[in-house]
Formats: sequence, C-alpha cells, structure tokens
Amino acid sequence: MTEQKNIFAGLPDARSGEVTDVLTESRNTRIERIVSRGQASAPGFWYDQEQHEWVVVLRGRARLRIERDETELLLRPGDYVNIPAHVRHRVEWTDPDQDTVWLAVHYT
Repeated sequence: MTEQKNIFAGLPDARSGEVTDVLTESRNTRIERIVSRGQASAPGFWYDQEQHEWVVVLRGRARLRIERDETELLLRPGDYVNIPAHVRHRVEWTDPDQDTVWLAVHYT
C-alpha cells in the first residue's frame, strides 16, 4: 500500500541519545532517518561498515571525519557524502542547539 509521510513529522527527542528509524529496507538497501542533538561518536570509535553509505543532512549541522583522507567535513542542510564500504569514519559533532536530521541510504 502506498502511504505518504513526512520525514520531519513526529521527530523523536534526541537530547538523551541519537535515534535511528528504518524507513524502508530490502535485501540490498536500507534507508534510515537519524535524529541527533549534540551526539558524537565515542572517543576512539570508527564506523567500518559492510555496505556503502550515502548520507545527507536535511536539518541542523554535523561534522564527519573520514580516516583515509584525514578529512573533516562540515555538513549543513543539503550537504551529502557517499562513504564507500569499509572506509572508516566517525561523527565528530552534531549541533547541540537543534536537531540534526539525516537521511542515510546503506546499499551494496
């Protein structure tokens, strides 16, 4: 059944922890809405994922660090990045004063 929804409707309170909602998934793809407010990756933690990840910031701001390039990216609304599988990365910072809403697509 086709159902219209809004990505900003019913945003969870992320002040005490980042919240990830799976919007849809198939065998090779998962699409998530992530809501952050002041969260960052734990010290020394790096994501090292089996799938590629394309992620866009829809609202708020965040900083990502990409290990192999020694790059830090400041993402604002509309900014996106494609992270190939097994490229280690981490969230350095998300805006503590407003929700950061991400749309993440994990795919093979």
